[in-house]
Amino acid sequence: MTDTRSRIERRSFGSLGHADHGWLDARHHFSFASYHDPDRMAWGAIRVWNDDTIAPQTGFPPHPHRDMEIITYVRTGAITHQDSMGNAGRTGAGDVQVMSAGSGVRHAEYNLENEPTTLFQIWIEPRSTGGSPSWGAKPFPKGDRSGRFVTLASGFAEDPDALPIRADARVLGATLNAGEQVSYTVGEGRHAYLVAARGAITIDGEPFDARDGAALRGGTYEIVAREDAELVLVDAD
Repeated sequence: MTDTRSRIERRSFGSLGHADHGWLDARHHFSFASYHDPDRMAWGAIRVWNDDTIAPQTGFPPHPHRDMEIITYVRTGAITHQDSMGNAGRTGAGDVQVMSAGSGVRHAEYNLENEPTTLFQIWIEPRSTGGSPSWGAKPFPKGDRSGRFVTLASGFAEDPDALPIRADARVLGATLNAGEQVSYTVGEGRHAYLVAARGAITIDGEPFDARDGAALRGGTYEIVAREDAELVLVDAD
């Protein structure tokens, strides 16, 4: 019998890189800024997965990016975006914004709420460099993904309802009630990374707590909610 555990790499929340800047409490699933781990540089085209808590009335001042697909999944609170293209918008809990940095862009992200904002910021390497930068945001009602994965952002034409990104990747979300199960198949040669934004789960029988990371290789996985859970998954090349 195949040992499915060899297909799952656990990254427990307690093992993640950590930086507390006062206004920003950040956990890093991959090497980022002053956190360096040669075994956690990337997972396929997935380069960054930051678990951020941003204090009220604070945020990231304008700073540059280029040649990266940057996806923000807001868990609680809201984030307000401004960029050098003239875009501005507020993205609330459960919703998603994407920015294709392309040949270069400056942006700022602020928590203008009176409560902490928590979010996942995910960076995916684009299929090609350069190009004009772009930004977009969209609400994704959690009820629409009850018991199933829904594609939130995608680089594939067959996902017209998802926010577009310029990578051979999908960002998916699901909500499960305690005891519910959902399966997901990772194609051979692809790389998936799964985090429960809230709620404990099992993956092929292995227990994972909220905000633990699971790097998944090719194959089909059975995900069961041990308690009400909210899942975010990236499937990339």
